[in-house]
Amino acid sequence: MASNPADAPSVKIRQDDTATLLYSSGTTGTSKGVISTHRNLISVLCIFLSRLRLNREYLYLCTVPMFHVYGLSAFACGLLGSGSTIVVLSKFDVMEMLAAVEKYRVTYLPIVPPILLALTKTDIARKYDLRSLHTVICGGAPLSKESAEEFVARFPSVSLLQGYGLTETTGRGASTENEEESRHYGSVGMLTPNIEAKIVDPDSITPLPPNKKGELWLRGPVVMKGYFNNPEATASALDKDGWLRTGDLCYIDDNGYLFVVDRLKELIKYKGYQVAPAELEALLLSHPEIAEAAVIPFEDREAGQVPMAYIVRKPGSTLYETNVTDFVAQQVAPYKKVRRVAFVSEIPKTAAGKTLRKDLIKLATSKLDAFEV
Repeated sequence: MASNPADAPSVKIRQDDTATLLYSSGTTGTSKGVISTHRNLISVLCIFLSRLRLNREYLYLCTVPMFHVYGLSAFACGLLGSGSTIVVLSKFDVMEMLAAVEKYRVTYLPIVPPILLALTKTDIARKYDLRSLHTVICGGAPLSKESAEEFVARFPSVSLLQGYGLTETTGRGASTENEEESRHYGSVGMLTPNIEAKIVDPDSITPLPPNKKGELWLRGPVVMKGYFNNPEATASALDKDGWLRTGDLCYIDDNGYLFVVDRLKELIKYKGYQVAPAELEALLLSHPEIAEAAVIPFEDREAGQVPMAYIVRKPGSTLYETNVTDFVAQQVAPYKKVRRVAFVSEIPKTAAGKTLRKDLIKLATSKLDAFEV
């Protein structure tokens, strides 16, 4: 290393050079290294500066790790880059989060759906003074219209905004940016500036019109360069024209609002029918005795797969399996019925709060193997 800065070698850094290497969460499969460029990060910062109209009096609480794309793009790049004030938790804990809101008079709180549900369905929030809070931003997984409405009813003075993004799009994709847009409950908002989108039939690869469900494809300056040392995965995700296949089942309504239904890989195939776990989870969470729920595919010789629900009961609940299956069966088509139920003390999640379905699938498989032995 040169002792004199003037003697240091000159290094040219281009916008297309690699800036970060983040690994996708791997909630359903093996994690992949996502190559983000300096152009990707610059684009994210420009989005924050131009669209969010940040107020210097706002105070943000960072509830997600900065090694996750949410923490990196929204906080390390976007908010810090714009000079905003941020409180950073040493580790995530719901009680610590609420205590920090009370202590530092936090105004903006970004969370993921499981945390939002915990605030809505339990009494933990009643122990803290949250009057400073005026906006909650929720992303990371689908949030049902019912869950959003329940949160707004529980916290009427707090605006609920939603957003959508992937590690592969540097955390951006779509979002609701104001109270009017946020009233489209169930939607993750409108497209981020400079991003193109199309809904594609996953079988025929033909574009679909508004209100038709298909795979969401995105293109724009926030889309990754590719997967690290994985040309096969890169080729399957990015086409020759720069379109990213997100793997998400979505639709866009007539007004341009994006709705995320579920991950295509997570759809349960029951006798040829497709069942979205997120739809069943939203229904289960409407039950007054259910605190958390996760639905996975369970292998079945006759049907191929059947929906299986993991349930966390609320304290004092005496809910049984038949209570759960009957509750769902009364409100869905026959092929969407929950066929198996298991009760657990908690649902496994990533550091960013996403449900680890692959861990639940392994748990279900291990119990099946033990039974068959």
